[in-house]
Amino acid sequence: MRIPLNRFDECIDDAILKRGLTCFRNGQVHEPEECGPGEYEAVVEGTEPYTVRLVIDHGEVVEHLCSCPYDVGPVCKHVAAVLFSLQKDVLGLKEKKKPAKGEGAKKPAKRKTAEECVDELLATVDPDALRQFVREQASQSVQFRNLLLASLATPDSGETKSYYAQQLSAILRSHKDRGYIGWSASNRVARGVENILQMARKHFETKNIREGLFVCMAVMEQMVKALLYADDSDGSIGGCINDAYDMMLAIARSNPAANIKKLLFDYGMKAIEKKLYDGWDWHVGMMRMAAALVENAEEAGALLALLDRESGDNYTGKSSQAIKYELLAKTSGEAAADAWLEANLGNPELRRIALQKALDNREFEKARKIARDGILHDKQKYPGLVNEWYDWLLKVAQAQDDRDLVIHYARLLFLESNRHPQEYYAILKQQIEPEGWVSFVEELVREISSNNAFFARGRIAEIFISEGWWERLLNLVRQAPNIPVIAQYESHLSKEYSEELVDLYAQAITEFLKEKVGRDHYQEACRYMRRMLKLGGRQKVGELVAFLRQSYPRRTGLMEELNRV
Repeated sequence: MRIPLNRFDECIDDAILKRGLTCFRNGQVHEPEECGPGEYEAVVEGTEPYTVRLVIDHGEVVEHLCSCPYDVGPVCKHVAAVLFSLQKDVLGLKEKKKPAKGEGAKKPAKRKTAEECVDELLATVDPDALRQFVREQASQSVQFRNLLLASLATPDSGETKSYYAQQLSAILRSHKDRGYIGWSASNRVARGVENILQMARKHFETKNIREGLFVCMAVMEQMVKALLYADDSDGSIGGCINDAYDMMLAIARSNPAANIKKLLFDYGMKAIEKKLYDGWDWHVGMMRMAAALVENAEEAGALLALLDRESGDNYTGKSSQAIKYELLAKTSGEAAADAWLEANLGNPELRRIALQKALDNREFEKARKIARDGILHDKQKYPGLVNEWYDWLLKVAQAQDDRDLVIHYARLLFLESNRHPQEYYAILKQQIEPEGWVSFVEELVREISSNNAFFARGRIAEIFISEGWWERLLNLVRQAPNIPVIAQYESHLSKEYSEELVDLYAQAITEFLKEKVGRDHYQEACRYMRRMLKLGGRQKVGELVAFLRQSYPRRTGLMEELNRV
């Protein structure tokens, strides 16, 4: 896929562009190095460091390759991030400080950034000329005027959160397009809101707590409304709401003055009652904040009444019960709280609290009973919870240093649970004597094989991976050489068996396309051809492409996708 460097954003999928831009802005791209004429290489920090190589000829990217496993399309986010890095000055982009490359790294060429140019201009420009320029821009552009007022204006003494709400509304109006705020506009909104949040931080630093809280309240309320008509897929607006809430909660937990406590408690109660943040985690957050501020029986009673309204077998209902327990322990004493806790163990949040208390108090028989009751309570409807209660039985056995029970429960959970099986495997390896370990593992493999459970093959593969039995893993993959299975274990086998994987992919893709037609299927097949390329199978890919062109010349969609491999 050839990409014009100065128009690369027109050639790459929007979702990939967004992710690449985020990588670049987060400083994950090391300075690209020119390894030869038109050949560039850069490291992009991700789950692990990935190497991106580009070849640019006459302003066009004619070749690009990344060491990451992405294969959904022709360009991954790491390639996009490096393209943003190469074009950052043209696009006027900023980034965080990039990670050091170590000794011997090539130093980037010294040239002024856009930010440095602006700083130099501001240091020398005539103040009157600057003021006149700002006035003219504010009169000509509503968006500029609103951003200027929202970012730099300060309210007169005594003004409340309505002032900040007006400024936030102005920012939102400036970025709406037919009633909607798109992704890039959402990022600009977030930058404007961040300027207002900075006012809150300054208020808190100068001990003007009340004014700072008004800023946070206004941000939360206005931005939650904005989520209904804004594309916040990268979480920029949600991040502003989180920042505002975190600042409010920090004040609530700092033992503030009585008037500030009352202001925050009343606001939390209003937010819960009027459901200002209903459907979002911030609704539960307001419950937690109000509970942290309760100081007397009257406040506790009012909050308990609201918590009792939050019934239901959902996240909000379960969380409200857990908060109620903490509130009872704070206001009514531990005995009353424990009595209510034990009467409501059907709520898994409360059962976890009860189990932890029993374990902390070394009440092992009580902990076992609570866990076993949980198994009986949930075995019909919630098998995932059943395994969690077995995990608590394992914790009790470990606390009592009961080796036989530890092996029993760890073995059971390894065979039955889909959550963190490798943790249970590691526990078993610690408990079984080394000389008996291999025979123990072989017995596990036999038992799993006889179960015919849907996850049996995967669990056996996990054993082979843990033990480093790579040839047995390869043979397991050969038993069902379909595309997803090969892809799942590619990373474990590629070092020693890359050639075999290429052959398996070619076989699987050929069989796949015998039965599958349609653009989506063609794209999927081409994804795995790109994996073959990364495994060093360029010749095999060429042969496969030639075979497919000869076999299916009338599949126009397939021919087009093959051109993009």
